[in-house]
Amino acid sequence: MYENMVDVLIYLYENYMDGDGQPPVEQSELEDELAQAGFSQNEIDKALRWLDELAVGVEATEGHLHPVGSIRVYSDLECSKLDPEVRGLLMSLEHGGILDPVSRELVIDRLLAIDHPQVLADEVKWVALLVLMNRPGQEDAFTQMEDMLYNEDPVYLH
Repeated sequence: MYENMVDVLIYLYENYMDGDGQPPVEQSELEDELAQAGFSQNEIDKALRWLDELAVGVEATEGHLHPVGSIRVYSDLECSKLDPEVRGLLMSLEHGGILDPVSRELVIDRLLAIDHPQVLADEVKWVALLVLMNRPGQEDAFTQMEDMLYNEDPVYLH
């Protein structure tokens, strides 16, 4: 049995978004497949809602620009869920050119939507990948993020 909705998102990415495979047309068929793969209905529902909210967030942010060189200040709630390692990774991804300010905000929003108390660094990478995949014009950043996820050698951002 898988532990959380992020596992559902990873499963969906690796089985349908990363290749030529197409998910079933009917949502009930997709839910049945995910249940057969070992996911609970609760986690399936959360993951599908999370993806829907990502699509809405991407659409809502198109055309928004954040000033270059702006500083991101985290709220107390964000700090409690995103520990210093996670915030450092987000900063590295932004300084390395993988995340622009709009993508960073979408990633933070989607990380906060994960329903466990603290987010792990690996979850940040997956969420960043999914955000970049859904943002037009971010193909190079998406490729870099995908390489970071699947490359076993450490990636150093300059």
